[in-house]
Amino acid sequence: MFGLTPLGLAHTAISLVALAAGIAALVRFGEIPARHLLGRTYIWATVLTCLTGFGIFRHGGFGAPHALGVITLLVLGVAALAGARPVFGRASRYIETIAYSVTLFFHMIPGLTETFTRLPAGAPLFNGPDDPALQKVVGVFFILLLIGCALQVRRLYAGRSPWQPVRPAL
Repeated sequence: MFGLTPLGLAHTAISLVALAAGIAALVRFGEIPARHLLGRTYIWATVLTCLTGFGIFRHGGFGAPHALGVITLLVLGVAALAGARPVFGRASRYIETIAYSVTLFFHMIPGLTETFTRLPAGAPLFNGPDDPALQKVVGVFFILLLIGCALQVRRLYAGRSPWQPVRPAL
């Protein structure tokens, strides 16, 4: 299916779980809280996405997607450390929150690239990872990341609880 190996299919399925959990957490809480089931699901699915990605060599050997996986794991580690201990002082809470959001953006880069260089079948939207149109789309997601992080910082600075939903319950 779409030129994916069994490992590629498992990797894609796990990454979709991570994306769904991360987006759901952002909508519900305005952040990805590591102490909530949605946050834990996001974190562990992201770790598994990175690990399964290391076995995929679509373009030969170790490449940019693998490097992004390593960077994602490092950023997850910084976020977990900041959340577990105030090693960054008062900035720990901000670093934890922003780092988890950055990893969600990292998901979007290969997600957009792999999806839209394969779909629609037979006439993909982009020619490859260097397609200028794809780079513009990734740029839009980067701007959304910056806006989202600014809103998260503002929310944390105002002292609102991470467990307080962004929107009132229906």
